[in-house]
Amino acid sequence: MNLFDILLLRRPYHFKTLIYYAAPFAISMTVKAVQKVSIGRNGVGAFILQCKRLDFHYCDWAGSSRGMNLFLQHQLPLFAASHPSVEIHVSPRPSKHPVIRGHFINGTQHSICVRNLAKEQVLKKAEILRDMSGEKAKRLKGGRAVASMNESTRGIWSPFHGAKAPSFAG
Repeated sequence: MNLFDILLLRRPYHFKTLIYYAAPFAISMTVKAVQKVSIGRNGVGAFILQCKRLDFHYCDWAGSSRGMNLFLQHQLPLFAASHPSVEIHVSPRPSKHPVIRGHFINGTQHSICVRNLAKEQVLKKAEILRDMSGEKAKRLKGGRAVASMNESTRGIWSPFHGAKAPSFAG
């Protein structure tokens, strides 16, 4: 007796009996792969750093570049090894304050002056530039927390909307 006979006869069978007869049918089912390639949606599938290059400019003898020089000697090799997608340029700028300049894939550049900072602080500034998007800081429209292309059709909800007004009396 197979599963279809049990279902056609509509006899009350125990659940374990149904599992016993249904097991061969469950194993013999074939699985077909979907013949479609996924489409990238604004970087959702893979994360791409927006910073493509970091330039480190320093001075060899100026006191304001002391932290930058220590960073370049001790921490830059580890930083560069852990971020292979970011190109690193190091160049001297005599008689100038140390600067880190980030170049982004949208064509913009941002610079941060790191004069008189310790090597750990220089690392933090390099991480800030690495994590930036390259866009200018924008103020949200209307002070709203969420910026949307489509405004709400219902408007802003209030507890005074609806059939019954809330009662605040105890």
